[in-house]
Amino acid sequence: MASLEGRIALVTGASRGIGYFTALALAGQGAHVIAVARTTGGLEELDDAIRAEGGSATLVPMDLTDMPAIDRLGGAINERWGKLDILVANAGVLGTISPIGHVEAKTFEKVMTVNVTATWRVIRSVEPLLVKSDAGRALILSSGVAHSARAFWGPYAASKAAVETLARVWAAETDKTRLKINSIDPGAVRTAMRAQAMPGENPDTLPHPSEVAAKLVPLCEPACTVSGKLFRVAEDRFFDYRLPE
Repeated sequence: MASLEGRIALVTGASRGIGYFTALALAGQGAHVIAVARTTGGLEELDDAIRAEGGSATLVPMDLTDMPAIDRLGGAINERWGKLDILVANAGVLGTISPIGHVEAKTFEKVMTVNVTATWRVIRSVEPLLVKSDAGRALILSSGVAHSARAFWGPYAASKAAVETLARVWAAETDKTRLKINSIDPGAVRTAMRAQAMPGENPDTLPHPSEVAAKLVPLCEPACTVSGKLFRVAEDRFFDYRLPE
């Protein structure tokens, strides 16, 4: 039997990149995937790929800046399935690579809205459903720049540091439940966002997003009982958080 047979998984940003291939991999292990993204065409391609491998998906074309829609999503999942087993909060935007003082207000606000506020809203919407699962699992996509504080990456780095903190707080709050929550640092991956950030880089030198997805699937399984940690895909292991030294 597939490792996720009969489980319900919600993946945001599922129309391309890490989200697309994670959704495909979860479906390949038997999960029914609720795929959320703005791009209908990308979702339809995902659905075709999932069905070609014998899996199933529910497509949700939605802009995550629509906060009431996020609330309705949780209600719809509850009405149809009564629970949620897996959350992969992957959706995010880069913004611009520039000095902090040069970032336009609308750019900064969009990064925070999509990367932080929408992620919190998704968490709030589906937490009651994850708690109903016999082994709820949540993965929050982060980035190495949340810790390196790399020059010129201000909005994105700040947003990822914020969602990591949300994930840690959430894990602490649910420590006595069956829900397990971890942040994910995928590293440099061959995605459109990476190409936007590093246009001179040879994408062939980077791991394909399907390689990242393959390492995320085991973290969604009931057998993975780690919570409140950071999983670095490049090292293929969990890391503890530490206070400043």
